[in-house]
Amino acid sequence: MPDVSPRFCGAGLGLRRALLRPLLDADSAAVDFLEVAPENWIGVGGRYGRQLRQLAERYPLVLHGLSLDIGGPDPLDFDLLRNVRALMDEFGVAVYSEHLSYCAAQGHLYDLLPIPFTEEAMHYVAARVRRVQDVIGCPLVLENASYYAQPQARMSEAEFISAVQCETGCELLLDVNNVYVNSINHGYDPIGFLQALPLHCVHYMHIAGHYDEAPDLKVDTHGADVIDPVWDLLGRAYARTGPLPTLLERDFNLPPLSSLLQEVAHIRQVQRSFAVSNATAVG
Repeated sequence: MPDVSPRFCGAGLGLRRALLRPLLDADSAAVDFLEVAPENWIGVGGRYGRQLRQLAERYPLVLHGLSLDIGGPDPLDFDLLRNVRALMDEFGVAVYSEHLSYCAAQGHLYDLLPIPFTEEAMHYVAARVRRVQDVIGCPLVLENASYYAQPQARMSEAEFISAVQCETGCELLLDVNNVYVNSINHGYDPIGFLQALPLHCVHYMHIAGHYDEAPDLKVDTHGADVIDPVWDLLGRAYARTGPLPTLLERDFNLPPLSSLLQEVAHIRQVQRSFAVSNATAVG
């Protein structure tokens, strides 16, 4: 299992600017860590910059990028990577995660699109991952992405992820909601998918809500509460990985912070339930 910092544990929350002041006013024990999109904070000063630094004194930060474009045809953005590395150094951040997808082709597409599951694409992505890791000085953490169409699939999704990890030594961000959404949209068994992944390489997890477009079409929006089947799948994942650090994602339709903290508390409850059941089984 990857070396997870002892301060980076428990249940976290994705930081949005609307949450800066409420989090500063809240009990500091309400969350264990915060996740920050580096693109939203590079070069930010003034009041927002001061508030971010105040929060960084309270909580460990992890970086979760939006525009690395690890699978795209455009050259890697080394200016972005150098700025990410500077943020990591400034705030003592040990984790930089991104999506195993692409988001640019002769310009930013403002969407996360699926990489073909082929050996050629795997080697291409792996080479780019290694170059990123040379810049940031640590393993890149890659998230299993949601997708709605697959342009080419000579490998399964789990085989593709596993091959990239084996080629590069990168780590994984297991997005449990994405597993659930993809399992409905593409008709596969989510537990079987989990079993096929190199779970020993998972560094941390995401959980989020989604939109029900139809019984067989779920859209990964991060704009709703987490539903019971996804909470259940989180517990099933813990049964295989242990209660790794887990973050609640909520990108829009933001409720009051108190409501978000209830879901953060639910993550802790699932983590405690796993710990208790595991201890009982050992005893």
